Amino acid sequence: MPEINVDTPNGPVSAVLERPDGDGPHPGVVVVHDALGLSPDIRGIVRDIADHGYLTLAPDLYSRGGTARCMPGVFRDLLGRRGRAVSDLLAARDHLLALPDCSGAVAVVGFCMGGGFALALSPMGFDASAPFYGVLPRPLDNALSGACPIVASFGARDPILPGAGKKLTATLERHGVPHDVETYSGVGHSFVNHLPAGPAAPLLRVVGFHYGEEQAADAWRRVYAFFDEHLGKGASD
Repeated sequence: MPEINVDTPNGPVSAVLERPDGDGPHPGVVVVHDALGLSPDIRGIVRDIADHGYLTLAPDLYSRGGTARCMPGVFRDLLGRRGRAVSDLLAARDHLLALPDCSGAVAVVGFCMGGGFALALSPMGFDASAPFYGVLPRPLDNALSGACPIVASFGARDPILPGAGKKLTATLERHGVPHDVETYSGVGHSFVNHLPAGPAAPLLRVVGFHYGEEQAADAWRRVYAFFDEHLGKGASD
């Protein structure tokens, strides 16, 4: 997987870039990782998005100092919707737009922490946003004013975000934002992510943190259909 540096106002940040087959031009997608960082799971998702016809770039928000050192600041930037992490993600978008094989349309996709960023960034110059179980920014009406089209996915068993899908839908309807919001039964948080196995895995499953094959497949089907509509066709046409 190609490793690159993305220039940002705060200095370079490392990232992975995957290209689809063909000369393009292709729509772009910025992928925002979860709290676990740029893991093998996220890297696999980056490749899968590229295989569906999108220039796909995932910056490592922890690359300047590691997870433990960087995570508090990244979460602070998420809650404030400003700061170095936001600048890094906007620079990733601009990096894609500057590529000769980019069509000029760029979406943002994120998971958990990254899903929160995908929502927070939705009014900041993206053409579509796909948050997976993202924390809703506050105040929600203000944060989503001027948002791009949003396709969002939540799990009904998510102990962190109860009712988030309904709240998000109501807000997007008030603002007239094109949207597709789905809350899936039988799964909770992180249902499209393969979390690392370990001693905590059984407990995570009990509280709803586990992969849901059927729900994940449907969520990605919706995302790609939504991107086809709002970004131009990828490989799924």
